[in-house]
Amino acid sequence: MRAVAGYFADPDSSDTGRLLNERVRLGIMSALSVSRSMSFRELRDLLMTTDGNLSRHARTLEDAGYVNCRKKFSGRVPRTEYSLSAKGKRAFARHLDHMEALIQATRGE
Repeated sequence: MRAVAGYFADPDSSDTGRLLNERVRLGIMSALSVSRSMSFRELRDLLMTTDGNLSRHARTLEDAGYVNCRKKFSGRVPRTEYSLSAKGKRAFARHLDHMEALIQATRGE
């Protein structure tokens, strides 16, 4: 239980928890954690969300410094690519560690 309590005592973790407890943001972080980068369209289709919803949540993660956003053109078509920042990788790993500790604690392991 110390791992669980330590997560809540850590001011960085409480911010991470608020950011990552939302379904779309957790989905973005999960998808980017196993991919080098993903396009806006790939994320939208994977998460089955709307353009506006994805845009809003991706911007929240970008503002927190968890996600890098790169805009470029493929021919004349704009293309937005997302990737995890170093800060985002650390925050997501910390969040997963907390969830694993919580699961173990509830199972009595």
